[in-house]
Formats: sequence, C-alpha cells, structure tokens
Amino acid sequence: MLDDIRDEMNTGVGVSSLFNRPRVLVVDDEPLILEGLTRLMAARNYEAITANGGREALIAIGKQQFDIVLLDLNMPDLGGAEVLRFMMDREVDTPVIVVSGDSTIDGAIRALRGGATDFIRKPYEPEELLRRIDNTLAKRRLEKENNLILQRLQQSEKWHRFLVNSSPDLIYTLDEEGRFTFINDRVESLLGYPKDELIGQHFTYLIYEEDIARAEHIFNERRSSERCARNIELRLKCNPGQRRPRVMNGRYKTVEVSATGMYESTENRFEKRFMGSYGVVKDVSDRKQAEETVHYQTYHDLLTGLPNRALLRDHLGLSLAQAKRTKQPMAVMILDLDHFKIINDSLGHGCGDEMLINVATRLRQCLREGDTLARLGGDEFAVLLPGLFSRKDVEQIGRKIIHSLSKPMQIKGHDVYVSVSIGATVAPEDGDMVDTLIRHSEIAMYQAKAQGRSRLQFWQPGMQAPYSERIQMEADLRRALARNEFMLFYQPLVDIATGAVKGFEALLRWWHPEKGLLSPAEFIPIAEETGVIVPIGEWVLREASAQLADWRKARLPDVRMSVNISARQLENPDFVESVMRSVQIHALDCNCVELEITESLLMRDLESNAIKLGRLAASGVMLAIDDFGTGYSSFKYLSKFPIHTLKIDQSFVKDLRHNGNASIVNAIVGMGRGLNLNVVAEGVETPDQLDVLRGLHCGEMQGYLFSPPISAHDATRLLQRNIHMSQAGLMAQAS
Repeated sequence: MLDDIRDEMNTGVGVSSLFNRPRVLVVDDEPLILEGLTRLMAARNYEAITANGGREALIAIGKQQFDIVLLDLNMPDLGGAEVLRFMMDREVDTPVIVVSGDSTIDGAIRALRGGATDFIRKPYEPEELLRRIDNTLAKRRLEKENNLILQRLQQSEKWHRFLVNSSPDLIYTLDEEGRFTFINDRVESLLGYPKDELIGQHFTYLIYEEDIARAEHIFNERRSSERCARNIELRLKCNPGQRRPRVMNGRYKTVEVSATGMYESTENRFEKRFMGSYGVVKDVSDRKQAEETVHYQTYHDLLTGLPNRALLRDHLGLSLAQAKRTKQPMAVMILDLDHFKIINDSLGHGCGDEMLINVATRLRQCLREGDTLARLGGDEFAVLLPGLFSRKDVEQIGRKIIHSLSKPMQIKGHDVYVSVSIGATVAPEDGDMVDTLIRHSEIAMYQAKAQGRSRLQFWQPGMQAPYSERIQMEADLRRALARNEFMLFYQPLVDIATGAVKGFEALLRWWHPEKGLLSPAEFIPIAEETGVIVPIGEWVLREASAQLADWRKARLPDVRMSVNISARQLENPDFVESVMRSVQIHALDCNCVELEITESLLMRDLESNAIKLGRLAASGVMLAIDDFGTGYSSFKYLSKFPIHTLKIDQSFVKDLRHNGNASIVNAIVGMGRGLNLNVVAEGVETPDQLDVLRGLHCGEMQGYLFSPPISAHDATRLLQRNIHMSQAGLMAQAS
C-alpha cells in the first residue's frame, strides 16, 4: 500500500509560503472531528486541508507543502505512527501536532519520539489547541528565518572567499604583533610561498632586506581613516626554493601596499581595541619593468646600448659640478667617423650598424672605468673624461682611440678601415656649461675634419661658429617671461634643534623650450648683464608672494619666504616699491618675506643701498646676507644695515671637520647670536655636518640632507606633513 502512496505523491509537489496564509493538514478518520477542526482553523484564518485517514494524509503531504499537520494516532487504514515514520523516512520538514484520544503517558511519549512536535489529548479546549498551533507556527517561522539568514551568510562567505582568493592582488590581515592571520591564494603565484607557511609569521619574513625600515611604517599602520597608507612602493622577497620566471629580479617583486588599521567594534568609540591591520598588495613589477624599459630607451642608444645625448648631458652636468668642487679639470670629446656614409652606402646599412657596434666596443676598451661613452646619433660619438690632470691626458686618450680604430674590422667578409676626427674641450678652461662644452667640442671636431681628418683638435676661441649662443640666449630670455617659461622651486629652511620647517628659499628655474630645465647658473649671468634680470626678479617676487598667500589661505603654518635679489634689481630706482607691491597685493605680513643679498652687492653703493634696505626693514621686510664669509672681511656693514639673518656659505659647511672650517662657522654662529641674528648653514648634505652644526648651536640649515629644491605642490605637502618634524624625524629623513 505504501508503494501506491509513493506513486500518487510523485504526481505533483506544491510549495507553501511561510509568510502567506498558513496551510494546515487535518488528519482524522472521524468526519465530525474533521469538520470541527476545519471550522476552527477557518476562524483563525488558516487554510485547512482534510485527510480522512493516514493514507490520504500521505498523498496530500506528497502533493503539497504544509505549515503544520494535526494528526490522529488511531486510524483504521494507516495509523498516525506509520504516518510519522513515513514523514521521517522521507525527511518531510513539517511540524506535527498529534491530536489523539489516547490518554496514557506512553502514547504521548511514543508520538514525540516518533517525530511529533507536540501532543494534545481529546477532548481538547479549542483555545488550547489554537495556542499550541500558534506557538508551533511561530517557532517554525523563526527557524526558517534563521536558516534563511544562515544560508545567506554562508553564501556571502563563499562569495567573499572566492573573490578574495581570485583577486589579482595579494590580500592579508595581521594581528597586533604584525603576524599574518590571513593571506589569500595570490601569495603562491606572486611570491612562491604556500600560504599556510606564512600564517603566524611576522610580516618581515616577506620584506626585502633593504626595505624593512620603510615597511615597518606601512605594515604597522594603525590609522583607519583616509590618512592611512596608500600605494606605498616596496619590494617583497620571492621564495628562494621556487624556480620562477625572471621578472626584473628573481629575488624580489616590486609591489604597492595599501594598509589600514582594524579595531574591535565597541559602543564607546574612544575605547576601541587595536586588533591588527588589513592590507592589499598590488604587483607592479610589470609596470616597473615597462618604466625601466622606457627609461632605458629614453636615455640609451638602442643599437649600441650606449648612453644617448640626453644621458650624456646628465652625466656632464654632474661631472661639471664635481669638477668645480674638486678643482680638477675634465674634458669632453666629440668623435665623428670619417667617410662613414661611403661605407654605409657601399656595404649596406646592416654592415654599417655592425661597424658602429664594433666601433663602440673598441672605444670602450680605450677609456678608463669612470669615463662616459655615448652615441649622439649616426656615426657621432661623445666621450666624457672626468678627473684629469692636464690636456696631455686628453691627448693620450685621443691618440689611443685613433690608433685603435685604424686597425681593420671584419664586417661580413670585408676588411673595413675607419678613421675618426675628434674635437675636445677642457672644462672649466673652455667653458663651464653643458651646452657650451658640447658645442665647442663639435666646432673643434669640424675643425679637425677641415684639417685633414683622423686627428684630435682642441677648441680655441677663434673657432666659434657664425652665430652667437649668447645672443640667442638673450633673445630667448626676453621672450621667456611672456611665454611663461619660468618656474619656482622651493628649498626648505629647517630648524636644526626641532626639525621644523621655518621657511623656504625660492629658486628660479627656466623651462627652455629646446634645452629643457635650466638652472640659474646657465642664464642668470646673461640676464644680469643685459638687464633682463629686473623684470625676472619682479616676477619671482610676485610668484613667491602668491605662493605664500596660497599657503596662508590653506591655513598652513606661517613660514618665511626667502628671495634672492640681484645687483640690477637693487640698483633699480623702483626696487622698494616693487617689493612692497608684491607683498601688499596679497595682503601678506612684511615679516614673512626675506630678501637675500650678497656681501659684495651691499658694498657696491653703500649709502644708496642702506637707504633702500632701511625703508624695507622699517616696513617689516626681513633681510639676509647670502654666502656670508666669502665677501668682505669687514663686518662694519652689519651695523649699517638692518640685517636679520646670516647664511653661512656652503664652502665652509662642506668640510666642517677639517681645515679650520668648524672654527670659522663657530665664530659666525657666535657673532650672529651676539647680534641677535638668525644663522642659517647652507649646503648641508651629510649627517656629520648636521652633528657639528648642532653642536655649534647653529639655528637653521638648508641643503640636500633634508630636501633638494622641490615644486610648489611638493612644498605644500611637506608643510602639511612635516612642519612640526622632530629632531628624530629629521635624522630619519636624512638617512
């Protein structure tokens, strides 16, 4: 009989919604009881379905879903116990209240053990029965709601784990001690470590040794606001036991880390307990490799692998600066192969390229370790020779190059002979600017070709080309202001005791449309001589004052702005008015502007300068002596002029521990304190220099140890970040 029932049950299945009208199956073999229960259910607004016996009950259960079953035990065709057993075997998840005339306790126990939810004896009180039904339905509703919530949570967790483990980024959590509590699957493909191996390890286990100090700040992030660490670049170690494709460097991966602190949720937002940090690590190795490739292609010749003209200019600029410091001459050689076009046209460009590669190899073999060899384009090469003793060194290297290239080259079965013409200049004798040395070397090279080729020719003043670089520079300078080609950089003035930024020196740069970014040394002398410095100086004052006003509007801490003043500016009759206009138009306090003037400039017209500077000082404008100690030995002008600041020339700061420089600086600092002047040390580049200056109680410092000249944007960020930098912070920045 049960098999027949199963067949009828499989003919259809309905679904009852938990939140609609409850559906009740009433099972009894007594028609009067069925009718009474149906009416009782209808009065409660329940949907009642009746079954005359156990067999009809099972068929009804198979066809549709019920919210509750009222079941009699003693029925002639199929008893209530068999119905309960059948429902249990089929895992029918419907609560059953047994309504039976069996008054024994054993009957109730058997029903409950058989799967019934509740037991009520006949005859029953209608209110009692309805209360039992209501309680059962309410319990059932809560169970289903909880199950639904649990299913959603489980599904959400599955999706979350799927998304986290499928992320292209490495995702991790650390406990409060910096040990990994979670790390996603990405770590295995990115670094080669099994993630289970990393759980419990300190984060430094993954950090490349040289980046550990920087990583301490990122992985110990406690901020959870917008100020938390974002896109901080560092390197993570690859698993040395894994064989991995070489990407930039097989020992590490370059990544960007963003991290935020995690806190325990409590009602009191002021007592949240730090639980660790959460972070996302983005692999940027491909981007870094692409950047390095682009950088390499930008600064190297792709055929020979040598530096190109742009990189040669950079190296030449550095060598010039070093030569000025060491007082050792340096040389630039421009080399051009003779009759290369004939070889290229007769043997083809492929042979020509091969010959250029062979030439580059031979040239390298002729040079010293610290020399720079570059290919400028075509068959033109350049050699940078730093650290020379005399022109004889250049002549010796030139002869060596000519002899080496005179030997035949085997190019695709051909013996190819090549000669070279060389033009050379020696700095600073033949020039002290990058473009000047290159241009003079090229002129000398053309002269060598004109004199018969295969020779070395030094530049001489009579070889100048028909056009004048100086005239061109002057014309460019006069147009630069109208074309908005000038820009200001700012170098911080830092309190040595506290590390706080006290001010900035505004430094002029010229973005030349053809030559790129030019330093003042490359154009200020011409601007001074031609008088163009006056409108340029006025522009610098206006621009620096405008920047100071922007910082004040942004409610950044007050700092002073130092501006260099030239001789032509100071001699201008409108000088005082131009300074005051720049200050007043931006509603600045005069004491936040400081004018830097050299000692030699003050002495050019002592009386006139004293009047002008006195007017400015009376208005509150600050005055500083730049490069102090390199000019006049007499200090009488210190009492004649309203000076506020002495800036010690960097030549004294360079080597404080030798040559008596420390004594000179100590004397200047002591004199400054005695006159109640602020003393600033220029050109501070090493921690040793800073230690000596601190011991001498120097007030402020300026130099690359703290910061090079930076853009207005970076200066603004520096003020926002480090204006109250401590002494320890200063040393950390220096390292």
